[in-house]
Amino acid sequence: MSVTVIAFDVNETLLDLSGLDDAFESLFGDSSVRAQWFAQMLQVSFVGGLTGEYVDFRTAQGAALQMVAARHGVTVDQDTVWSVVDQMTTLSPHPEVTEALRALRGTGLTIAALTNSPKAVAEAQVTHAGLADLFDDVLSADTVQALKPAPEPYRHVASTFDVGVEQVRLVAAHSWDISGALAAGCRGAFVARPGAVLSPLGQQPDIVGPDLAGVVEQILATDQA
Repeated sequence: MSVTVIAFDVNETLLDLSGLDDAFESLFGDSSVRAQWFAQMLQVSFVGGLTGEYVDFRTAQGAALQMVAARHGVTVDQDTVWSVVDQMTTLSPHPEVTEALRALRGTGLTIAALTNSPKAVAEAQVTHAGLADLFDDVLSADTVQALKPAPEPYRHVASTFDVGVEQVRLVAAHSWDISGALAAGCRGAFVARPGAVLSPLGQQPDIVGPDLAGVVEQILATDQA
């Protein structure tokens, strides 16, 4: 069956996490610690999923910041932790994102955001970034109490729009997210932002582009209804 729903990951795929760099520079004297924090946050989240002890994404972000701080010998109080985490709601989109999403409007395709962030956080993110009116819905993995790359969030997209999972295409700049979507039966489109690479293992997406504009161009050629 043809793709009818395009679901976009939010963090890094649409929004630029470099907006957090000043906070990490202030805390650690090195903005590159942001990447360590994000990786640690994913690990905390994935461990929760694998052990059956669900941890929501915001809680994982706070825990990961505490862990990274301890690793660097930096003391952070809870107010500081949540001050940094809450800056996730004020990120800017990557430069090409707004126009790329706008190109999908009126094509007959359903456009959704699918993120591991809690729904209130996700809605705040896309609203602040000026993207809210470009989506038919903003969906959170937190709703099904299972974070991507577990199959439940991708199935949640399909059930929300009453389509088969094979009619959903997941767009993401994370290899693990693409792998999860493909394993769940979705199609995939990988945004190969600088430093982002696909795993050589398992199924591969049929669309790969250097940024969202390049990916959307291929979606329009492949999936446009």
